[in-house]
Amino acid sequence: MNTKGKSVLIVEDDAKIRQLVKVYLEREGYEALEAENGEDALEKFKQFDPCFVILDLMLPRLSGEEVCTTIRTDLKSNVPIIMLTAKVEEIERIQGLRMGADDYVTKPFSPQELVTRVEVVLRRTAQHCSKITYRGLTLKPLRGEIHCKGEPIVLTHHEFRLMYFLMRHPNQILTREQIVEELYPNQEKIVTERIVDVHIGKLREKLKYDGDSEIIETIRGMGYRFVAF
Repeated sequence: MNTKGKSVLIVEDDAKIRQLVKVYLEREGYEALEAENGEDALEKFKQFDPCFVILDLMLPRLSGEEVCTTIRTDLKSNVPIIMLTAKVEEIERIQGLRMGADDYVTKPFSPQELVTRVEVVLRRTAQHCSKITYRGLTLKPLRGEIHCKGEPIVLTHHEFRLMYFLMRHPNQILTREQIVEELYPNQEKIVTERIVDVHIGKLREKLKYDGDSEIIETIRGMGYRFVAF
């Protein structure tokens, strides 16, 4: 994987952990940026626009949860995020994923495994085109934007990723299992396929004014299909 020019923001208040992760990232060719608290993280994010964020949950000033929410909601960014935490409770992991994290790593962890997770998430979320257009819908992956007949549609992080996944596979049936793996990789044990139906329902509501309720079709017993033609 070509990592040249890819910057990763490491948000961790433990200097030893931060430096160790930085060393491993730089060995693989990434540019490593550092932040030791939540406020510094948001300043660095706005200043350098990194391609990836490794985010500790337990931070001074602003928590990792607050940083993640700000990136997703206020800054409207779909940048990939891996959360680091010493918490092992299932509910904490679920909460982080619902905030918009792409993956979750529990301390203590292997730095090499973390770098591998970064590479896997980057491959999965790589933006291969400037836009996708079907039936009046235009999705711009690089900007995290989607428009219906020129009008913007506001989607959550997971709704956007789901719509992008559907539009990358026009007229193909995608199973709930495939969608769960796309949206919540490596988290099959804590994310049920029911969440897919919830996301689809919300997408349909937001696309309702398009006048075509069958743009996302339910294939009974199989999954869903984006009807592109």
